[in-house]
Amino acid sequence: MSELASKSSAMNDVSEIYRRIENSGRSEVFIHLRQQADVERDRRRATGPLAGLLLAVKDNVDVAGVPTTAACPGFSYCPDADAPAVAALKAAGAVVIGKTNLDQFATGLVGTRSPYGAVRDSRRPEYISGGSSSGSAVAVALGFADIAIGTDTAGSGRVPAGLQGLVGIKPTIGVVSTEGVVPACASYDCVTIFATDLATAQAAMAVMSSGAPQRSWPADIPLAAPPAPRVAVPAELPELDAAWRSAFEAAVHRARAAGCDTVPVAMDSFFTAADLLYNGALVAERWDAAGGFVSRAIPDAGLDPTVAAIIMAAGRHSAADLLRDRRRVQELRSEALAQLAGCDALLVPTAPTHPRIADVAADPVAVNARMGRYTNFCNLFDMCAVAIPAGTVADGAQFGITLLAPAFHDAVIADLAGRLLGEPSAAGWPERGGAAVTELAVFGAHLRGQPLEHQLTSRGARWVGAVKTAPHYRLYALDTVPAKPGLVRVTQGGATIVGERWALSRAALGDFLDELPQPMMLGKVELDDGSWITGFGCDHAAAEHGRDITQYGGWLAALAG
Repeated sequence: MSELASKSSAMNDVSEIYRRIENSGRSEVFIHLRQQADVERDRRRATGPLAGLLLAVKDNVDVAGVPTTAACPGFSYCPDADAPAVAALKAAGAVVIGKTNLDQFATGLVGTRSPYGAVRDSRRPEYISGGSSSGSAVAVALGFADIAIGTDTAGSGRVPAGLQGLVGIKPTIGVVSTEGVVPACASYDCVTIFATDLATAQAAMAVMSSGAPQRSWPADIPLAAPPAPRVAVPAELPELDAAWRSAFEAAVHRARAAGCDTVPVAMDSFFTAADLLYNGALVAERWDAAGGFVSRAIPDAGLDPTVAAIIMAAGRHSAADLLRDRRRVQELRSEALAQLAGCDALLVPTAPTHPRIADVAADPVAVNARMGRYTNFCNLFDMCAVAIPAGTVADGAQFGITLLAPAFHDAVIADLAGRLLGEPSAAGWPERGGAAVTELAVFGAHLRGQPLEHQLTSRGARWVGAVKTAPHYRLYALDTVPAKPGLVRVTQGGATIVGERWALSRAALGDFLDELPQPMMLGKVELDDGSWITGFGCDHAAAEHGRDITQYGGWLAALAG
């Protein structure tokens, strides 16, 4: 069993999970639940970093041998192969427990648009769960699964995370394959993950992204947020009542307490784009995905009337309409990202309210539109996002916030999410999932708290920890501004020198090397465990004119001495 699985004692007994499901009265959560004996067998055999974790899969994502319905019985088919995201998690030891309910064809943010039943909130059954990945979120919230796959086009992997008190990671579009996923709007669809904590969510996302992505990580990917990040927050909070505004203000205060500098920004461009997703021609992609089926469906196919109406209406748009609205999205994206210039992330409420199921039944379109106020623009603008829990509102609703950043800044917002949640700093999921990363050892002015640390953090470098060299080095104080030491390897009379290890992208390292002043140089440094790492040194000629400070064992000790 993996370390992640062993953290959850409730997950140690599959029979207990099945008893819990049977006694829960929540038949709407799963569309297909695998046989208990099959799950127990697969769990016994599982190996890998996720071994023992139970995985629920949204039923618009293929699992070999299990029907995919997209919450429409008449659409059902049985795939021969797993979607790559599912295959990757299974290869890492996760065990599929079943396929979960959703807003039909992933069209909705409420979790009620399904012939298999409205998925109810995990704590307050008269309230919605959020959608469209409703069953996946509730399966994790109720302890039926450790992790769950969702999808996200307009917020389907974030809204239910917020309402269920979960972590929901929505990656940059394309870094997790959408092959084997029934499309909603193919240009904007993402595969997401739900978990109760950030560490588990990141572990699963790292596995899913390590397969065959449709987009590769760039060479200059940032790996962490800077020590004092600038975080944009909405200058205005439409759709939030007084209690939800207070909850968001408390979350902003916690961000400041965690070292963030918050900056109010106008959200007009974001909200205008959000409205375009459903009120413009972009919705034509939903017709492309399911319009043929819906238009030919027989009466007992199980179509949800609201979903069918949305998809049928989407077919009225022309190609010219679609091109026009895509150009408008790009204009709005430029305006919005200009608002975020100089900021490391945008912090917003995940959802603006938590409606009752009866509220959705009374006005299904308007309530659903309101739920996407702070999510719809994300994928249109090619942004990444992490939804995290942020306490409760006065009426007992679970409140969530979302951190967003431009494409491929996934590790930055994962780092920020960890700081806001108080979880230990660790390598972000992109770093573990295939992004090209290198390490650098520093011994002087680039140490944390020293005057040149910013040359690393401004390039997205992540502090890893302390290191010690092998006992073959001497350290010299050089006559430079700012003051810095030079590390020199010697054949005799050497000592162990203390430094730090940083991780950074290869492009950042190249850029760093290009700006490196004389007499400093980068080369291989031997560590006390016998490994070698790229690190700072200086030429012997410069060291001859410096003051030998080897006896201090490191630069910080020399400064203190």
